[in-house]
Amino acid sequence: MKLFLAKGGGKKKSEAKETRMDFEKSSVSIKDDTEMADDDTAQNPESSLKLNSDSDSSDSEDEAEQTQQLRALESDLSTNPSNYDAHVLYVKLLRIRGEIEKLREARENMNVLFPLTPAMWVEWAKDEASLLNDSDSESVEKLYERGISEYLSIPLWREYLNYVLQHDPKVCDSSVDGISKARNLFERAVSAAALHVAQGSQIWDAYTQFEQSILQTIDQSDIQAKEKQVQRIQSIFHRQLSIPFANMKSTLLAYKAWEVEQGNSLDAESDNVDGISSRVASSYRKAEEMYDARAHLEEHITRQGISESERYQHFMGYLDFEKSFGDPARVQSLYERAITDFPGSSDLWLDYTRYLDKTLKAGNVVKDVYSRATRNCPWVGELWVRYLLCLEHGLASEKEISAAFEKSVQCTFSTLEEYLDLFLTRVDGLRRRISSARGDDVLNYSLIRESFQQATDYLSPHLKNTDGLLRLHAYWACLELKLNNNLTAARGVWGSLLKTCGSMLEAWQGYIAMEIALGHINEARAIYKRWYSKRFSGTGSEDICHAWLRFEREFGTLDDLDHAVQKVMPRLEELRLFRLAQESKSLTEVTDQREQPLKQTAREKRKSGSIAIDEQSPAKRQKSTQNQKKLHEKENTRGLKLAEANDRKLVKDTYSSKTRLYTNQCTAFVSNLNIRAIDEDLKLFFSAVGGVTAIRILHDKFTGKSRGLAYVDFKDEEHLAPALAKNKQMLLGKKLCITRSNPKRGKRESGALTTSEHDSNQSGIEGSSASKESVEISKGSSVAPQVPHSRKHFESIQLKGKNTFAVPRNFKPLGWTTSKPGTKKEEDEKPKSNDEFRKMFMKS
Repeated sequence: MKLFLAKGGGKKKSEAKETRMDFEKSSVSIKDDTEMADDDTAQNPESSLKLNSDSDSSDSEDEAEQTQQLRALESDLSTNPSNYDAHVLYVKLLRIRGEIEKLREARENMNVLFPLTPAMWVEWAKDEASLLNDSDSESVEKLYERGISEYLSIPLWREYLNYVLQHDPKVCDSSVDGISKARNLFERAVSAAALHVAQGSQIWDAYTQFEQSILQTIDQSDIQAKEKQVQRIQSIFHRQLSIPFANMKSTLLAYKAWEVEQGNSLDAESDNVDGISSRVASSYRKAEEMYDARAHLEEHITRQGISESERYQHFMGYLDFEKSFGDPARVQSLYERAITDFPGSSDLWLDYTRYLDKTLKAGNVVKDVYSRATRNCPWVGELWVRYLLCLEHGLASEKEISAAFEKSVQCTFSTLEEYLDLFLTRVDGLRRRISSARGDDVLNYSLIRESFQQATDYLSPHLKNTDGLLRLHAYWACLELKLNNNLTAARGVWGSLLKTCGSMLEAWQGYIAMEIALGHINEARAIYKRWYSKRFSGTGSEDICHAWLRFEREFGTLDDLDHAVQKVMPRLEELRLFRLAQESKSLTEVTDQREQPLKQTAREKRKSGSIAIDEQSPAKRQKSTQNQKKLHEKENTRGLKLAEANDRKLVKDTYSSKTRLYTNQCTAFVSNLNIRAIDEDLKLFFSAVGGVTAIRILHDKFTGKSRGLAYVDFKDEEHLAPALAKNKQMLLGKKLCITRSNPKRGKRESGALTTSEHDSNQSGIEGSSASKESVEISKGSSVAPQVPHSRKHFESIQLKGKNTFAVPRNFKPLGWTTSKPGTKKEEDEKPKSNDEFRKMFMKS
């Protein structure tokens, strides 16, 4: 079995048809050239010697070239037997060389893999007939029988009928057995071709001619036999006139002429139905109406000079038209005409088989169509799957189904899913027949195991860590357990899957689910112990740990739960730290990418400046150096101002975005949060409340560690109110403080921090800007720093003159003591102004 489509296999109809047409043309040209050469030799006997000498040399060269081509083709077919073109050319060369035995073998080998065209069957039958006597006509008739089973071809049927009429001794002698054989063959022909609107009348005409010839052999004195034969011919005419054909009027005229010969008074020259029986006339008119409704469709599909795609579309439209009338026989006949013209169209075969499944359900007709469909399009997995189902519906034997399955697995499909579907269909059928145990066809479970093993051997390397392979093994384990009652084998199936797909989370889950369903808690716990330490993509590792904890809560004892917690918690902490490290690394990479363009710009400026200095003379270089220093000082000053402005803008934009982000009235502020807590922990904590739309844990700008503060957004007040009620509840060992966040009013409910305290939470964002402002204040700058307008709580603070610094809650400035007010040192306890600090430092 191959994974990819073999070269030359699965030819489309257009390519195959071109090759076949070339082959037919070449055969005709070879024959014509030979006949022309014989004629020239007969007319010019004087030049025959010269022609013979020239032809001998040319024939030897041609023969050597043909021998070389045959060897190349034989080598190609031995390595790639599915090469259709090579088969056609090989048969053609052998036929030219007259190597009968090799030619017969080549045709048989080709027909094993591909159906032959009607023209190929006619050619083969004629070649065999030329080598045999009339007494050995049975072998030729078998070839015709094989040919008519492939496609519906009126010319092939005519050749078959003519051969039997001319070469079968019994038919030629008009014996009773011979006449019976011919009539049976004609009846088969009209059954196959009766509804062929364009060419079907040819078979009927041949049938009536054969019966008329029989009438002439009957003795005139045998009136009863003659009258019976007349009735037989009349019946054939009546049947033909009731079917719509392209040349119905000519059939009517022939019938009327024959009736005149029998002594009936009819107008044989008129194409109307006057004079014939009313029943026949009514059937004829109905058939004529049916043909008139189909005449334009017939014209489309038989018209010359149109493309293959156009003809195909016309056929599909014609089929839709016939389906609307609901006559399965006519629809099937038109399908047969279509596949004769487009044998390599998988869509057409799929459509045809679906129609038969819907209308006929089962039977030899449907089975025959599926058999031909898989021969014409062996690369379509769906056709093989439905073929197996058709055989099962028809109660076929295991030998027949097994043979079809073995053929299917040797074909080349385009996707691995087709192979998987094929194997599963085979197992489905075996399971159903083993379960039903009907008749003598009792199957052994080993067939199912062999099918599963064959599937895994082929698909495992290609479907590793996929749902398809998991589906296959899960089905296998289920049948081992329920149909074969073998728990050990079922565990072995899961173990085999884990060796191949050990990093697939669902494989472990399926194994554990089986053990839990059987009540084997200890075995399931053992699998968890093997499982939890493995690494999986995404959140798979965390999911395993939480699944183990849930398992112990539901099935284990308290000691089992404690043991699981002891095993799982370090693993979860390890995974959390690993994720934080990855996030920090990503943040560092982003920062480096932002700083890199600035460094490159500064480096280019320094480089360009040094180059300019090197190009100047020593006298000018000194002056240029001084100018360059001034220029650098100006650029540095401008750069510092620009950097400060950018920093202020960054703080302003960041704080503004934060303000916009937190202006949601349905936001809870969470403090005293465990620094190990992540978004999932808060989401789980508020899961009973619901309505969480966003979670933002505040992190330190430099270390990246959690600051123990978070904002949690909710959809509406209905979800926020119960969230605030969870205040003072424990999370990861710490009692949370949960309050409403309302930055517009500058405070929070339930004893919230003040606005300045609330804004101090943003220090991680505003740290760089605030440090610059502190430097300016310490120098006694009289210019107030530029503070973003959104920070309204700083507007009331005067940072110039004799005002002291704004005193934080936990720190006191220099000169502040812990003595109580009212003592003798009370004056020293007062906060000192900037001037007093300067004087104090001057004295020291």
